[in-house]
Amino acid sequence: MTLQFHDTASRSVREFTPLKPGEVSVYLCGATVQAPPHIGHLRSAVCFDVMNRWLQASGYSVTFCRNVTDIEDKILRTAQAEGVAPWIIAERNQRAFTWAYDMVGCRPPDIEPRATGHIPEMIVLMRRLIEGQHAYAADGDVYFDVRSYPEYGALSGQRPDQMRPSEDSEDAAGKHDPRDFALWKAVKPGEPYWETPWGPGRPGWHLECSAMSTKYLGPSFDIHAGGMDLIFPHHENEIAQSRAAGDGFAQYWVHNGLVGLAGEKMSKSLGNSVLVTDVLTRVRAAELRYYLVQAHYRSLIEFSEEALDQAADAYQRIERFMLRAAEVVGSADDQADDLSALPTSFRTAMDNDLAVPAALAAVHACVRDGNQALSSSDKAGVRASLIKLRPMLSVLGLDPLSPHWTGAGAGAFGPGAGSGDRARQVIGDLVKLTLDQRDAARARRDYATADAIRDGLEEIGIVVKDTPSGPAWDLKR
Repeated sequence: MTLQFHDTASRSVREFTPLKPGEVSVYLCGATVQAPPHIGHLRSAVCFDVMNRWLQASGYSVTFCRNVTDIEDKILRTAQAEGVAPWIIAERNQRAFTWAYDMVGCRPPDIEPRATGHIPEMIVLMRRLIEGQHAYAADGDVYFDVRSYPEYGALSGQRPDQMRPSEDSEDAAGKHDPRDFALWKAVKPGEPYWETPWGPGRPGWHLECSAMSTKYLGPSFDIHAGGMDLIFPHHENEIAQSRAAGDGFAQYWVHNGLVGLAGEKMSKSLGNSVLVTDVLTRVRAAELRYYLVQAHYRSLIEFSEEALDQAADAYQRIERFMLRAAEVVGSADDQADDLSALPTSFRTAMDNDLAVPAALAAVHACVRDGNQALSSSDKAGVRASLIKLRPMLSVLGLDPLSPHWTGAGAGAFGPGAGSGDRARQVIGDLVKLTLDQRDAARARRDYATADAIRDGLEEIGIVVKDTPSGPAWDLKR
């Protein structure tokens, strides 16, 4: 099977063919940084991290651009409520987002532009639209003329005559049509502003993404990604203003499903978001990543504590085998990126619109085979399973033996701690030292002391299980 993606614009699964052979350009709508990240934000980040990893595993060179919206109505309202400058709100929350992305193992983008750094590009785009009679200025605002673009509504499948008025302007008196959306907003007292030929003000939300994506990826690029909640109006408006200006813009539109809570999408504005920092007090970062990645990227995830615990258990089954296998046959680091070892079932699943559930089925089948090999002391079978697992888990960002999960940065202690996995490593060393003492007691037939050591570990939350290959331990859940 060749690589295929579901393209929102065509409402179909299409074979992926990049504009340039061997190269892929990806733009992801990043965060509007008015508040700390919730797990809905991380779902988008993790889904497209897996997509980029699979593109690279498939032999493509990927250029990944993810923007930061650091000027927007919500940021201004938060800043006003706190009595601080908008830049303080944006910078504080941007650091929190970066920390959260890093915690769950998302590779950083090649380019991470901020809206406030690209006002000149926005001015140029507005000028092109005005000169082409697709936009107009009105009392310091600049609006896109929806009626000038006949394809408006095609991405979201809406008819313009049935659309509600655009709600991105407080005063719509200057609009030619209620559906016209703001490219530029005239300055208001107390707000930051930039000078333009049409008066001082600040950018509209939709304008910035068109300006930044085409600056770094070119007038035409391969994939535009984002959450399904952005299809309308944000991505609809991006297409309209970009193609009206003459740019080919995105060739594929790939959207991830949302994370829901009690039947509603998780959202800061709805007040029902589950913050990343809260979740990471209950599960480890790798377990959270497993939870977010396990469903198909286009499906809705309904958040629950039970589902989170089940995902943690599933990841731990993988982790236990990997750690035990590494003790028995070594970590097979030289095979971690050997994509020729990927099972056909895994490749087929990932090529089929990133069917991660089927890919994880291949992972767990391999873990079962590996555990059977461990039980029968079949070192060759253990190594064979490990060699298959490492590249599969690398694609999914879930390899427990990878530097990210064995080094600093995968803990659950909050932004700035930077000590989660270091703490786990120290705990592991202490447990190993204690188990060595237990082994020594058993060797001298002092079973009372050996049992007391095991019981003492269990009292503090560490479960010890004796296996044919030696004792294995895990944290009690």
